[in-house]
Amino acid sequence: MKVEQIYTGCLAEAAYYIESKGEAAIIDPLRETEPYIAKAKKEGVKIKYIFETHFHADFVSGHVDLAQKTGAKIIYGPNAHTSYEVHNAHDGEVFQLGDLTIQVLHTPGHTLESSTYLLKDEKGKNHAIFTGDTLFIGDVGRPDLAIKNGLTKNDLAAMLYESLRNKIMPLEDDVIVYPAHGAGSACGKNMSKETFDTLGHQKEVNYALRANMTKEEFIEEVTTGILPAPQYFAKNAMINKTGYESLDTVMNRGLVALTPEEFEETAEYTGALVIDTRHQSVFHKGFIPKSVFIGLGGSFAPWVGTLVADVKQSILLVTDEGKAEEAVTRLARVGYDNCLGYLKGGIEAWQQAGKEVDSIDSISAMKMEQHLSNNSEAVVLDVRKPTEFDAEHVENAQNFPLDYINEIMSEVERNTKYYVHCRSGYRSMIAASILKARGFDEVIDIDGGFAAIEQTSLPITAFVCPSTL
Repeated sequence: MKVEQIYTGCLAEAAYYIESKGEAAIIDPLRETEPYIAKAKKEGVKIKYIFETHFHADFVSGHVDLAQKTGAKIIYGPNAHTSYEVHNAHDGEVFQLGDLTIQVLHTPGHTLESSTYLLKDEKGKNHAIFTGDTLFIGDVGRPDLAIKNGLTKNDLAAMLYESLRNKIMPLEDDVIVYPAHGAGSACGKNMSKETFDTLGHQKEVNYALRANMTKEEFIEEVTTGILPAPQYFAKNAMINKTGYESLDTVMNRGLVALTPEEFEETAEYTGALVIDTRHQSVFHKGFIPKSVFIGLGGSFAPWVGTLVADVKQSILLVTDEGKAEEAVTRLARVGYDNCLGYLKGGIEAWQQAGKEVDSIDSISAMKMEQHLSNNSEAVVLDVRKPTEFDAEHVENAQNFPLDYINEIMSEVERNTKYYVHCRSGYRSMIAASILKARGFDEVIDIDGGFAAIEQTSLPITAFVCPSTL
């Protein structure tokens, strides 16, 4: 028996490879299928099954492409209605994989079709559960993503409570828990940085598995403090239900090297959004006017999904040398398949062609402190999440969360100088580039973010909970 977790940090996503006696199964594969096919070929085995724990909302699964290329059967649990051929398993159904068996445990709550897969070893002993978004390490799946047909998040939370108590918690303590996500995913609230654990330890430390917790307490716990889901979640879930264009086609379309003239003509003709994926430290010094910075060095795909409202939006890329394929792949992972090419030779070629460039001032926190002392009209924009802002922020700063920038853009006055910061500098450069692209000229980025600001003498304040006395 071989079980391998294949973890992708930028999405905080875990896929799984299971192998026994010449047969393999893949659980929750990413969009690019070649790594799984190559691994099976190297091991001399046939991919027999592709198990999907649910309709993923935060990425486009590779199940459709993988099934077409390998002949493997796609398995979903009950209540999964798709536009392509799958096997809808019933609760308790068992699948043979070499000497192993994989049993379907229908565990609705995160979504209605959510299922956990119980792996039993050669002797029939329970070995591991692949829980998808039902159970994470330190958390459980949010119950607000599949609200429809009169169901509320409380209804789904109640289902999740029953699924955990009746299907998962009765299993042996030494069973290994393999979830679909780790820390950084928006599919839960408080996931651990660990990516697997024993069920027994989770019963001890995971708040949602507390033995004496009532259903009412559970519902209150899991529904409190949930931030709105990124706008692309519903769109990715729909793509996973209905199918998609082959990744090979998407890659061929996106990996077109365009000269500066071709790049400019394509942008003008199609209305494509130009995304610059270089590091923020070089982006701010010179970029194509109206382009938006979203660096490959950070959570590139989730931020594209959060900020670009239309998954069908035409996109052109500016990348570092040799990074175009990575950028197109990561766009496709969240369903942004309409990349039309990248700038051949990068920004250097653009400048050598005599094309216009723009820039954003990026200054130290010390310089910001000096500037603010001389300009009482300037405003500090803190683009961190509300919870981060509440914990600590510059006195009189305005919270302008990047996650909701499209919805709150109207709150920003155009004729004001803004000093923009986040925690370390990645999100603030994204925000500054969006503001600049939309005509805000007085935008200054703070290099190093709040971590650097704390080293200055600028007054810091925090939200104080009102007294309950």
